[in-house]
Amino acid sequence: MRILSDAFIPELPNRYNGKVRENYDLPDGRRIIIATDRLSAFDIILASIPFKGEVLTQTARYWFEETADICPNHVLEYPDPNVVVGTRLNMLPVEMVVRGYLAGTTSTSILTKYRKGERSFYGHSFPDGLRDNEMLPQAIITPTSKAASGGHDEPLSEAEIIEQGLLSQAQWDTVSHYALQLFKRGQQRAAERGLILADTKYEFGTAPNGDIVLADEIHTPDSSRYWIAASYDKAFASGGRPASFDKDFIRSWVAARCDPYKDPIPHIPDEIVEQASQVYIQAYEAITGAKFVPDLSGDTVLARIRSNLARYF
Repeated sequence: MRILSDAFIPELPNRYNGKVRENYDLPDGRRIIIATDRLSAFDIILASIPFKGEVLTQTARYWFEETADICPNHVLEYPDPNVVVGTRLNMLPVEMVVRGYLAGTTSTSILTKYRKGERSFYGHSFPDGLRDNEMLPQAIITPTSKAASGGHDEPLSEAEIIEQGLLSQAQWDTVSHYALQLFKRGQQRAAERGLILADTKYEFGTAPNGDIVLADEIHTPDSSRYWIAASYDKAFASGGRPASFDKDFIRSWVAARCDPYKDPIPHIPDEIVEQASQVYIQAYEAITGAKFVPDLSGDTVLARIRSNLARYF
């Protein structure tokens, strides 16, 4: 009853489904973005995790407020714990992924590529002898294309982005500067909480006046890899993965049992789903320093959201 797997509200116009969020475009240029509890990884929906959408929205809210001095963002208001109303943007066709460590489990991660013997990708070159989850000399940007639902994000370099006309040089210069500054702030705040922000992704769009604006989410457990700082040294020394509370929890469980890009995904047990919910809640509390108090009003999450969005009908 408290899981939001779908957010269809027929009274709202111009619905668009993302992997996790459902969007409605209002005639006046605003966009209603509802975070569901769906968990996406390996380019598919793996499960729905109780309270995940609320955690994502409230974590992103914390970070949007913490980074408003670095770059503008799309937020206008929060009419519900799962919902943000923002300025509708013309989204740029590139995801800005920033990495501080040789880590990851997906096909586009630098660790996956490095393990395969590749030493040059995303416009960066890497020496031999690096170890799993090793800290990089400096944060790097590893951009990808933005695939449609069910598609695969593809690695890009700065040169390819410019050559293909995905971004102008001026746009690239702006979004890369924003991305590195946002990541630096994220790592600083995370360190103050005993966390390591290992990598993350940012999405940007252009506002009607042409300004580049941060959108989607920022530094959430879905878009970012967080490690518990106290666990890093021991894990790195043994070649293991530091303790984390991001969706690597589910990704790693699946990847240990199949090749998620080729094989059928095994059934994810209820206890794993419940553990994942607790991981998201713990992440919110560790990242923000605030206690997570879920909004349990309404017969269901969707009923509560419908009530809070009635003024937009």
